[in-house]
Amino acid sequence: MGYLAYARTALNATAAALAIWAGLYLLLTGRGERFNVGGYLLRLSPYMWGLYGISLCIGLSVVGAAWGIFIAGSSILGGAVRTPRIATKNLISIIFCEVVAIYGVIMAIVFSAKIAAVNSDKGFSASDYYTGYSLFWGGLAVGLANLICGLAVGITGSNAAVADAHDQQLFVKILVIEIFGSVIGLFGLIVGLLVTGKAEDFTGVI
Repeated sequence: MGYLAYARTALNATAAALAIWAGLYLLLTGRGERFNVGGYLLRLSPYMWGLYGISLCIGLSVVGAAWGIFIAGSSILGGAVRTPRIATKNLISIIFCEVVAIYGVIMAIVFSAKIAAVNSDKGFSASDYYTGYSLFWGGLAVGLANLICGLAVGITGSNAAVADAHDQQLFVKILVIEIFGSVIGLFGLIVGLLVTGKAEDFTGVI
C-alpha cells in the first residue's frame, strides 16, 4: 500500500510540475494570453456540456444504485442462509436502491428535452451557453447526489438485514433511517430542477 501512495504522490507532483512549466514558458515567451480559460470554454460547443451533464446524471445514478444493491444484496443473501425469513422483507432495501437509478433516468429525460438541433454556422447565443452549462452542473449535481444516496441506502439496508436476522424488532427502526437516506436522491433531483429551471432550448445565433 505504501508503494501505491508514493506512486500517486509522484504522479501528482509530475503533473503539477508540467503545468507550472507550461505556464511559465508561455508567460516568459510573451504568449501568456494563450492561457485563456474563458476563451477555451467559449470555443467548446454548449452541446458538449449539455450531453456531458445528461451522461453524468444517468451514469452516476445507475452506478450508485448498482453499488447500493451490491452492498445490501450481499448482506441479505448472506443473512438469509442462517435466517431465511429476512429474505423477502428486506427486498425493500433493493427497491430503495433501484429508485435512485429511476431518479437519474427521469432527470436525464427532462434535461434532454432542452436539447434541440440548431444551425451553428453563425455560432451559439449566450442563452445556448447558459443552457449547456446549466445542464452540465445540474446533471452533475443529480448524479453525485444519487451516487451518495445509493451508497447510503445500500449500507443502511445491509445493516438492516443483519439486525433483522438478529432481532426482527430492529427492522422497522433501521428502516426509518433508510427512508431518510433515500431522500438524499430526491434533494438532488430538486437541485437539478432549480439549476436548469431558467434554461431555454438551444436557438443558435439568429
